[in-house]
Amino acid sequence: MKKIGLNLKVSALALALGAASSPVVQAQTAAEELQQLRATTQVLINTLVESGLLNREKAAAMMRQVQPNVASAPNQIATTTPETGVDGKRVVRVPFVPESVRREMREQIKGEVLSQAKAERWGQPDAYPDWLSRLTFEGDIRARAETASLGQDNTAPGFGFRGGQYTRAADLALNNTGGLPNSNTQEDFDRTRVRARLGVVAKVNEQVTSGVRLTTGSSTGSPTSTNQTMGQSFNKYAVVLDRAYVQVKPDASLGVTAGRMANPFYSTDLVYADDLGFEGIAVAAQEKWIGGEGFAAVGYFPLTENRPGTSASRSMVGVQLGNAFKMANRDELKLGLSLYTYQGITASRETEEARLTRPDYAVRYEYSSALRQRGNTLFRVNSQLDTATNLGLASEFKILNLTTSLSLNNLLGQPVVLTADFVKNLGFDKKKIKARTGYELADGKDSGYMLRTAFGPAQAYQPGQWNASLAYRYLGSDAVLDAFTNSDFGLGGTNNKGWVLQTSYGLYKNTWASARWLSANQIDSFAPGNITKFSSDILQLDLNARF
Repeated sequence: MKKIGLNLKVSALALALGAASSPVVQAQTAAEELQQLRATTQVLINTLVESGLLNREKAAAMMRQVQPNVASAPNQIATTTPETGVDGKRVVRVPFVPESVRREMREQIKGEVLSQAKAERWGQPDAYPDWLSRLTFEGDIRARAETASLGQDNTAPGFGFRGGQYTRAADLALNNTGGLPNSNTQEDFDRTRVRARLGVVAKVNEQVTSGVRLTTGSSTGSPTSTNQTMGQSFNKYAVVLDRAYVQVKPDASLGVTAGRMANPFYSTDLVYADDLGFEGIAVAAQEKWIGGEGFAAVGYFPLTENRPGTSASRSMVGVQLGNAFKMANRDELKLGLSLYTYQGITASRETEEARLTRPDYAVRYEYSSALRQRGNTLFRVNSQLDTATNLGLASEFKILNLTTSLSLNNLLGQPVVLTADFVKNLGFDKKKIKARTGYELADGKDSGYMLRTAFGPAQAYQPGQWNASLAYRYLGSDAVLDAFTNSDFGLGGTNNKGWVLQTSYGLYKNTWASARWLSANQIDSFAPGNITKFSSDILQLDLNARF
C-alpha cells in the first residue's frame, strides 16, 4: 500500500510539474508568469515534504538552487520592450506544446522521482540500513513441567561392580567418596525447566551464509540438552553459544558447512538427540530427477583435540546416501542409509609401566562422566595395582543406520507420517571385547529400532491445529554411543525399551501446548553377576512459543 500511495503522489506531482511547465493561457506579464512559477515550485516542494517524500534539508537545498534563477529573471525581462499590435494593445503569444511532448515530460519526471524515492526510501518510516535486510532472526521459548515416576522395585543405587569390573550405569553403580550413592533409582521426583533459543542467519552474499545461535543450558557438559532447570534461588541463567557456522553453496545442489551446526544428516533421535549440535565440516548435495530427489552427506567431526601428554584425538566420520521418492498427491517415501564411525574412543587396559611413565595415564582412555549418559558397556581401565577408577568404553562403534519415512498428505483428512529407524553397531564384537578388557560378556546388545506413527501437521503453529504420535523404541546397550542419543527416554542413554506418546494443540498463532509420556524399561543388567532392574515413567507438559 505504501508503494501504491507513493506512485499516486509522484504521478500527481509530475502532472502538476507538467502543467506548470506549459505556458499559462491567460494574458499575463512575463514577470507574473515567473512569479507564479516560483510560487508553484514552492508549493510542490512543500507538498513533497509534507508527504514524507522529501526531507527538510533536501527541500532547502532545492529552494536555494531555484531562488537565484527566478529572482534574476524579472530584471532581464523588464528591459525587454513589450510587443504591441496595430491597435496599440499588448500582444500575448502562447507557445503550443503538443500533448505527446507533455506526456513524455511527465513520464520522464515521474520515472526520475520514483527512482530516487526507491533508492533513498522516501516516505518509509520503518526504513532501516541495507545490511539489516540481509539478516534473518528466529527464536523460541519452551516452559516445561516434568514429573518422573521410578519403579519401586528398581535396583537400589550403589550396587557396585559385583561379579566383575564393568558396568552399564556408572552413575547408579558407584558411590561417592563418602560411601553414599551418586544417584537415585527409586524415589519419584519432579522439576520445572525452561529452554530459550535465539538465532540469526546472515546472507553474506549469493553463495555464502553464516549463522549464530544462543541458547540456555545448565552447563556446557551436556551435549544433548539445552534445558535450564528452575529452582536456582532466583539466580540468573547461563547462556551458551549453540551455533556458529559458515555455509558456502556454489550452486543450489551443493553446500559446504563448517563450524558448529545443526545435524547435517537425515536421522531420528534414536541415534542423535534433537538438540545435539555437530562440530566440524560437512558437505551435502541434492539432485532432482524424474520421480524424486537424491541426497548425500559426508562430514568430519572432531570430539577431542590431540594434545600429547594430555588427551588423545577422538573424532567421528559420517557418510549418508538417500533418496526421496515423489508419489501421487504429493506423498513421499524417503530412505537414508548412513554409516557413522568413531575413532579413538575405545579404551584399553593400562599397564603398570604406563601408570609410572605416561602423564596422560588412564585419562587418555576415559569416557568422561560429563559426556556419557547411561547404557554403554564400561570397564575399569586402571592397572591392577592402581586403586583409582577410570572407566572407558569396551566396544568399538561403527554404526550402520537405515532411516525410512512414508509421508501421506491426506489420510482421513490429515497428513500422516510413518517412520521406521534401524541401527546396528558393526564394531560390537564380544571376542574383541574379551581380548581388550579380559571380561567375557554374557549379554549386551548391538542393535536397536524405532517405529513411529504421527497424525496431523508436524507442528501445531496455528490456532486449533493438533497432532499426535505414538512410537515404540528398542535400543540395545551398545547399539549407539549413549552420549549423543535421546536424553529423556529412560532418563537418557541406551539399554532401554518402551513407548512414547505425544500430542500438541495450537492455542494461538505460533503458540502451542504439548504433552509427552515416556515409559521405559531396562533391557540388560547394569552389572555382571547382579540382575538389576530399572524402569521409569516420565510426563512432560510444555508451553511453547516461537518468533
